[in-house]
Amino acid sequence: MDMNQYLSMFIDESNDHLQSLNENMMGLEANPEDLGIVQVIFRSAHTLKGMAATMGFEDLASLTHQMENVLDLVRNSKLVMQDFIFDTLFKSLDALEAMVQDITGGGEGKADVSSIVASLQAIVRGEVPSAQGEGPGPAAAASKAMETPALLDEFQLSVLEQSIQAGHQVLFIEVTIREDCQLRAVRAYMVFELLERFGEVVKSFPSVQDIEQEKFDFSFSLYYISQKTAEEMQTLIMGVSEIDKVTSVALDAELLGQLGQAAVAATAEQAPPAPARENTPPVTPAPAAPPKKEEAKKAPAKSAGAPSRTIRVDIDRLDVLMNLLSELLIDRVRLEQHASDIQSGELTETVEHMSRVSADLQNIVMKLRMVPVDTVFNRFPRMVRDLAKSLDKKVDLVITGAETELDRTVVDEIGDPLVHLLRNALDHGVESVADRVAAGKPEMGTIQLRAFHSGNHVFIEIQDDGAGISREKVLKSAMNKGIVTAEQAAAMSDNEAHQLLFAAGFSTAEVISDISGRGVGLDVVKAKISSLGGNVTIYSTPGKGTTFSVQLPLTLSIIAAMLVRLGPEKYAIPLSSIVETGIVKRSQIRSVHGAKMVEFRGSHIPIVSLSSFFNVSDYDETGEEETEIIVIRKGDKLVALTVQDFIGQNEIVIKNLGKYLPNIQGISGGTILGDGQVALIIDPNAFIK
Repeated sequence: MDMNQYLSMFIDESNDHLQSLNENMMGLEANPEDLGIVQVIFRSAHTLKGMAATMGFEDLASLTHQMENVLDLVRNSKLVMQDFIFDTLFKSLDALEAMVQDITGGGEGKADVSSIVASLQAIVRGEVPSAQGEGPGPAAAASKAMETPALLDEFQLSVLEQSIQAGHQVLFIEVTIREDCQLRAVRAYMVFELLERFGEVVKSFPSVQDIEQEKFDFSFSLYYISQKTAEEMQTLIMGVSEIDKVTSVALDAELLGQLGQAAVAATAEQAPPAPARENTPPVTPAPAAPPKKEEAKKAPAKSAGAPSRTIRVDIDRLDVLMNLLSELLIDRVRLEQHASDIQSGELTETVEHMSRVSADLQNIVMKLRMVPVDTVFNRFPRMVRDLAKSLDKKVDLVITGAETELDRTVVDEIGDPLVHLLRNALDHGVESVADRVAAGKPEMGTIQLRAFHSGNHVFIEIQDDGAGISREKVLKSAMNKGIVTAEQAAAMSDNEAHQLLFAAGFSTAEVISDISGRGVGLDVVKAKISSLGGNVTIYSTPGKGTTFSVQLPLTLSIIAAMLVRLGPEKYAIPLSSIVETGIVKRSQIRSVHGAKMVEFRGSHIPIVSLSSFFNVSDYDETGEEETEIIVIRKGDKLVALTVQDFIGQNEIVIKNLGKYLPNIQGISGGTILGDGQVALIIDPNAFIK
């Protein structure tokens, strides 16, 4: 059976499951005792394993299976989540993502994950990495001792307890023989001979008989009584040739008491059920694994009655659909104009019905292309968590506005710039714990990632409560790199100094690391955002923090706009940016410090002449007594634009001007009107500083 036809579906669903695994692992790290989250993680891992095995990606399926083993212990309360387990599982997810990326690029999804698999298997065995990272330490040995209490009988436990009371050392020892050893039983015999010279072996796992017959892998453990300390015995055993490692830990009376309680509980679990009374019919225990008949019947019915209500569509098909809708919208506007000129009742009625249908179609197509930015934001908590840990900083990432929608093409492109900005905020913005405490700030730094609509644009802001941008440090670094001269630096405002961060090759990092210092970052961010028709602004207060504000236009959409005339030219202003329209007299326009202002609702706002701004030669408004104005908004700021006439409201298709025209200030694109003329779309944000 050819699986290539399902490859695209496998990649998409694998990415969805990996994203879900990352998100839920972050949630579990915040609430390690929430077994409900563990169940969700286990199901996602199990589904991913099944998909990978079906498609023939054995390495991916094998690694996921090892993760399942760990998660199964956690969900059955046999293992408690700890930091090193989280780290190992996150490394596993990174490896799985790399495999899926390899498959996406045409590879076979293979990777060397032997070290991760070994770590997962060690966790399942109850081994805890030591501080030096040299395999299991004393804590692991104590943990393993707790795993085997049922094999110690009451007499053996009593002997161990009495030995401690008599002042002897009771040790739990684990010995691992090198894997290239040819005679494991001989080496084990040498170890036991050594042990018997200095004490007494109470119990071994496996048994002594199994060890003599080489019925063990490369390790065995035992309970041991001696006068020597754990460290001394560890050194003596390591003196035997072909011994890989030895872990020895001393047991105290408290731990032996816990071993005794665990042994009693384990024996009770394994005991056969008590015989039934004569008058009571025998009770047959119900199997735990299979569900009840009623539940088994309900489950398939539920899944059959709730089929998937979503389908995956290639983005190229949506692009074609959008272009066809754009042409349909242009023809609809032309038909409306012709119907108005002809004055035919039947034609007008038909055109009106077509307008209603095409408007509904337009809304649906627009919603198909718009996706929430949380598809990008969701991968950042994990990245911030890992990076903060590597920098030894405490950072809380607060995400708001993740439901804000953007065109799919913009969402696909904005991910990398945001990664750069977040890494910059973590590395350069948020201070170390010691520096924050010295500055009177809480140890935990905060990075806010928020998205919101404003007019015809979407703003994405990354704000940190760190040290802010040091003007002196930026200018010094810029002068050292020859970007500016000392005279230019002295004349720069703070905002101009901040803009130097976007210069190619610029960096304030004193040491080159994996995170920063190579001069690659913010210049790439600005280039990418500019290519999307947006811009990025920096706001910083020394000692309080920095905000990077990314403004993104809806470059491919259909919007409502106000059409205006300036002489022979027509312009479109997005309706979402317009506060109101009106008429002002020439006498109402005042000059304040060289800038023209007009009174608007109790305050004075700037007034800009569009004909002067765009140098419209065939129209001169200076001789008019009254002038039409359009008040536009950007955030809390207002500006009045003067125009010649209002044409009316209309829905227009935004067309990118492309590479045929350079970036014209104040123009965000063009559109084709119903009469076939081209109108330029005004970018209101260019008029508000």
